[in-house]
Amino acid sequence: MSKHEQIVRSAVSLRGTISVKELTQLLGVSDQTVRRIIKPLVAAGEVHKVHGAIVSTRSPADPPFLARMNLNRGAKVAIAQAVVAEIADGDSLAIDTGSTSAFIAQALQARRRLTVVTNSAFVASTLAMVEGNRVFMAGTQLRDHDGAAFDRTAFEVIERARAHYAILSASLVDPVDGFLVYEQGEADVIAAMKAIAAQTFLAVDHSKFEPQRHKPSLKLPALTRSDTVFTSRQPPAVFDELLAVPSIRVAGSP
Repeated sequence: MSKHEQIVRSAVSLRGTISVKELTQLLGVSDQTVRRIIKPLVAAGEVHKVHGAIVSTRSPADPPFLARMNLNRGAKVAIAQAVVAEIADGDSLAIDTGSTSAFIAQALQARRRLTVVTNSAFVASTLAMVEGNRVFMAGTQLRDHDGAAFDRTAFEVIERARAHYAILSASLVDPVDGFLVYEQGEADVIAAMKAIAAQTFLAVDHSKFEPQRHKPSLKLPALTRSDTVFTSRQPPAVFDELLAVPSIRVAGSP
């Protein structure tokens, strides 16, 4: 594979989608050269060619991890600050691999002496270097698009742990079906983390309450009265029944 093809693969993996014009600037070549460069990548099924841009073929319903971190960034930062306000020095946490969870991990660098179990390499590396923290990486084989582990070892580590809080995420919220994710591994890890925690914090930005083209089909465990949903805007009234049991915290609101 040529150097230009490697650059294109990295750019698309990071951003999810990139325009041909942006690639010409990135590579310093013409439009025609960009089209020649991406032709074998399209043929190999690594990217899709759409009008004026190319799109990653990886997890089409759920964009690559770093690209997801840039979606609704302000909302996720606000949610992270609200969640961390509830966490004290010395608490124990189970944290999943959602993009909002990654922002929460960054905000948790302000806390000390945390005990953390996570299946996210991003979360683990963010918190492991904070003096006094004890961080347990759950799993051995990491997915290449988000650095998350879902192998047998991940579940063994999680199941041996105990936590004050499980900090979890969802891909979509449906007024009837509840909190949903796309992949079985994600649903299973979330269930395992919820089972070891005294209380669950579910962090979902406002976009998760909006209809999506690709609706995930895997339901997460039901929340209890001790659990809290953190979001960035008051959900529409159609979600009132779903949110009647857990408490709800709108980031930025008292």
